[in-house]
Amino acid sequence: MARVLSVSGRRVAALSEGWELAVTAPGDVQEPAGLSDAPHRWSAAVVPGTAAQALRDAGLWTLDAPTALHDRDVWYRTRFRADGTQTLRFQGLATLAEVWLNGALVLRSDNMFHDHDVAAALRGENELCIAFRALHPALARKKGRARWRPRMIEPATLRFARTTLLGHMPGWCPPVHAVGPWRPIEIVEQTGPLRVRRADLHTHVDDTTGVLALTLSIDWTGRGQPEAIVQVGDVRAPLVWQDMQTLRGDLRIADVALWWPHTHGTPALHAVRASVGDVTIDLGRVGFRTLAVDHGPDDQGFALMVNGVRVFCRGACWSSADLVSLAGSRAACAPWLQRMRDAGMNMVRVGGTMVYESDDFFALCDELGLLVWQDFMFANLDYPANDPVFVDSVTREANQLLDRTQANASLAVLCGGSEVAQQAAMLGLPRAAWSGPLFDEILPTAVRTVRPDVPYIANSPVGGALPFAANSNVSHYYGVGAYLRPLDDARRADVRFASECLAFANVPESATVARVLDGGEAAPHHPKWKARVPRDAGASWDFEDVRDHYLRLLYGVDPLALRYGDADRYLRLSRAVTGEVMEEVYAEWRRGRSTCAGGLVWMYQDLWPGAGWGVVDALGAPKAAWHALRRAFRPVQVSVTDEGVNGLAIHVLNETADTVAATLSMTCLRDGAVPVLRAERALTLPPRSAQEIAAATLSDTFFDITYAYRFGPPPHDVTIAALTDGAGVRLADAFHFPQGRGTARSALDLSATLEESDGGWALRLRSARCAQSVHIEDDGFRGDDEWFHLAPGIERVVQLIAREASSGAVPDGEVHALNGLSPVRFRRSS
Repeated sequence: MARVLSVSGRRVAALSEGWELAVTAPGDVQEPAGLSDAPHRWSAAVVPGTAAQALRDAGLWTLDAPTALHDRDVWYRTRFRADGTQTLRFQGLATLAEVWLNGALVLRSDNMFHDHDVAAALRGENELCIAFRALHPALARKKGRARWRPRMIEPATLRFARTTLLGHMPGWCPPVHAVGPWRPIEIVEQTGPLRVRRADLHTHVDDTTGVLALTLSIDWTGRGQPEAIVQVGDVRAPLVWQDMQTLRGDLRIADVALWWPHTHGTPALHAVRASVGDVTIDLGRVGFRTLAVDHGPDDQGFALMVNGVRVFCRGACWSSADLVSLAGSRAACAPWLQRMRDAGMNMVRVGGTMVYESDDFFALCDELGLLVWQDFMFANLDYPANDPVFVDSVTREANQLLDRTQANASLAVLCGGSEVAQQAAMLGLPRAAWSGPLFDEILPTAVRTVRPDVPYIANSPVGGALPFAANSNVSHYYGVGAYLRPLDDARRADVRFASECLAFANVPESATVARVLDGGEAAPHHPKWKARVPRDAGASWDFEDVRDHYLRLLYGVDPLALRYGDADRYLRLSRAVTGEVMEEVYAEWRRGRSTCAGGLVWMYQDLWPGAGWGVVDALGAPKAAWHALRRAFRPVQVSVTDEGVNGLAIHVLNETADTVAATLSMTCLRDGAVPVLRAERALTLPPRSAQEIAAATLSDTFFDITYAYRFGPPPHDVTIAALTDGAGVRLADAFHFPQGRGTARSALDLSATLEESDGGWALRLRSARCAQSVHIEDDGFRGDDEWFHLAPGIERVVQLIAREASSGAVPDGEVHALNGLSPVRFRRSS
């Protein structure tokens, strides 16, 4: 059912105080009375939270040496005051849980993703105990041969368990076992005449009219059948009594404000209230929007249509706001999701190796205009879909997820799971084994019943001659990346939609590097550093090797020699290169003639500090790749592609609903400073448009912009395309290096002026020569925009953001450019 935020006459109290936990040997304590038979070490515990979190807070657990909690039993207990018959609500227990109230067993749960309501007779002073039984011994008792066994997940018997795979993927995830009441526990007391058993809420758009259909299943103990209404803003509609337990009504809003992903419009939300007599019901906020998938003329594409408009979906795959605690509160999720929006991302994928995210997560995505691609929590394994007990469990799991997210406009794609079909195909199983009833019947049936408005696909990747083919439907594209293909493979592969792509060991900023290593050890060499570099299980390489391949390709350096002789320079170039690759790939995919309709980077945030896949590090600091994506994802954008002997193509995009009047300029520079060609053109960018302009048409004379014909020495080393508005504000720019980026350094005459700005600080940057990958180093601040190329004579203002809001720090740092001889110092004047 749709989430019911509140009902007058219903009191909901979080049961979050006074919790403590103890770790015991498996099976040593059978029931709460046994806890007093031997002394146990009790530690304070946070609920919602995990055992790892509590033990970490008590100094008994660390990421570097985590206790294997799936080999232990963990007991939680608390005492609370309450009387009468009430409901205990458990929103998530990981994973094999027994709940004891006042010494009586009231619940057993074996699915981390189930929520439970338990009727409870309370007696004033109450004791609630939860035993989380050791998962590994239980899995060891499971029988049944799998048709395939993936290397990525340990143990393979997790196919029988409904728990997260986080902590069980040794190639890239630390072994943090999810144990405990990871979602809230509440006491629900009904004192009024109305109990809402289910709220079924659907929205759709009929031409320009928003239609909301609401069915309430209720228990009503009041008099008769009072007037009932549903209300959105000033618009009201009656709810008609179908019988004593059912109310139903439709509400229509003319010229409704639609919900859009933020890149394409305003994510308009509308508060929904209902009332039955004097009882009010808060149903939260809904968005009106339509969703469809356009498979294209060849029926091989996958383009998401929102409100009839094709949306290029760009973003990243979510991991966790906090791997240890699995926090899902608004406070925990908001900074991560806001930073995602700030980067111009419009889609977040929650993959099948993670957990279902919280109600607050989805509410934030609604508010921020972020589309959510939601996998069901299945990945890689051969699940026992013929076991009726398993089927019942996962059916309930799916229905509960769909029910609680029923009103979320941000939910845009539902996917059966991750890499199950791919795993079966790659391990040589016949086509009949690539799918099955779980993904073809059970899950799609649940989706059709509860969320018929949301497109469903059986797996990610899926489609094509092989389920992982890039040129059909949805793929995990690692041609540019793990498979070391040249950058032009991003076009050659004919990618239609990459629900995963561009995985690199992205180097964090120096402050995070210092958190990983102590005592001045060199990051690229140290075993602790290498332990946190992601790798595919069984592979003879890791993703730092992948990054080094592109470092050599783009900058023409020998990574080994550079790392050996100048580790600092190696790390700076390594930070820059992954972002440069990402910008080039997205320039290919977003151009007007591209067949690609989306790409989601693997992944958004690191699970622990280090050179992980994340474009944001585990401490929340953006990496160089985040800044590159922010440039690549601009709704009003200019980009360039090298078309060889056909010259340079300039791509101008406007995804907004408004016409944009702009000027396109192109400048070719020799030695990064001397203009050898200048041209410009006034443009009108219609709404939702893409234009491709041959750079050669901007000039009346031939100029070898891409240095394809090579009539003599190169005439220039950089071409800059820029888009400015009527006021001369630079909307976007793009840089092309016909001779490669190179690593030669020269005097740039780069200047940095520190000034106060709106109660904060800003740097005013200017350079006499083209400055590459300009970035800031300051222990107390980071720039809101970094790792950009700065054209000569163009002033760029970078706002400084304090790393700790209340630290009282003042700016004191350096501005670096990769092609500069030395950094520029800045500091607050005394």
